Amino acid sequence: MSKPSLAVWKLASCDGCQLTLLDCEDELLTLAGEVTIAHFLEASSATAPGPYDISLVEGSVTTARDEQRIRQIRQESRMLVTIGACATAGGIQALRNFGDTAEFASAVYASPQYIDTLATSTPVAAHVPVDFELRGCPIDRRQLLEVLTALLVGRKPDIPDTSVCTECKRQGHTCVMVAEGTPCLGPVTHAGCGALCPAQSRGCYGCFGPVTGANVPALLPQLRTCGMGEDAIGRVFATFNAAAPAFQEQHCPGAAPRGEAPS
Repeated sequence: MSKPSLAVWKLASCDGCQLTLLDCEDELLTLAGEVTIAHFLEASSATAPGPYDISLVEGSVTTARDEQRIRQIRQESRMLVTIGACATAGGIQALRNFGDTAEFASAVYASPQYIDTLATSTPVAAHVPVDFELRGCPIDRRQLLEVLTALLVGRKPDIPDTSVCTECKRQGHTCVMVAEGTPCLGPVTHAGCGALCPAQSRGCYGCFGPVTGANVPALLPQLRTCGMGEDAIGRVFATFNAAAPAFQEQHCPGAAPRGEAPS
């Protein structure tokens, strides 16, 4: 019986989430023994044609070619998993969605007429059906291994949709916002990082995106009490997951991303 095939793909991104797979070290050797890595250009130039049992996709859709590629990848993949803030929410590059992309290009590039880009940066799920989303910038390797293990044995991945606050409580960390007056997005941010920042006495800055049902308006008075002004509040939500609806409203009230692709 042949081993399941795994493909790893990159759209508009920094490669950090793909590197998380390579950083699995000892676990990667075990994983490589259970699957055939058919496409993973970050690790090897050797590729095999589809179809693929599992495709991991990093990055957002920012060009017409990206949109064509993701539709082709979807057609060739039995299971498609998006990894990281770019693939699940459009990434920090989705700030373009609230501005004038042509103006940006003319200010940055000497010959903007050669720049071929869409006006928006959108998550993969805005273009094709996605079987599972793995959050983070970058993703957490423990969660990645859990997702791959679960899919290989045919069960649902055990990735709780809870906030970073639950991780702090389980690990016995003192709340930096209550005890130290440090602004923290932990109450509205999806768990998965292991409460990395609060463990170092700094506030969470939301790199795993909003938890389902995030009550961001309820957090704002506490952020103000901790010394954040309105400009600072807008900036802290305009980072890795700027276009995620729960965060978008705080830095661009009332606005919807331009040119959102249909699902």
